[in-house]
Amino acid sequence: MTQFSYCNEGKSMIVLRCIGPQNFFLERVIFPKEVFLFLAPQESKVEIWGDELYGPKLEQRLRIDTLNKDLPIAA
Repeated sequence: MTQFSYCNEGKSMIVLRCIGPQNFFLERVIFPKEVFLFLAPQESKVEIWGDELYGPKLEQRLRIDTLNKDLPIAA
């Protein structure tokens, strides 16, 4: 497991969704200026979803790997 953090620097709520190997799944609403810290398996995929007038919008896609495990905020 790798420690990962995400800071919502925007002005509205976002949804963080993490999908990993061996049926790992995490979904969380993150409020503006909130920092969310969690553990996830290597090679997990993180999606950041925002909201538009027409519905949800994929804003960012990240992968948790050895390159960003030492960073305090990976996004």
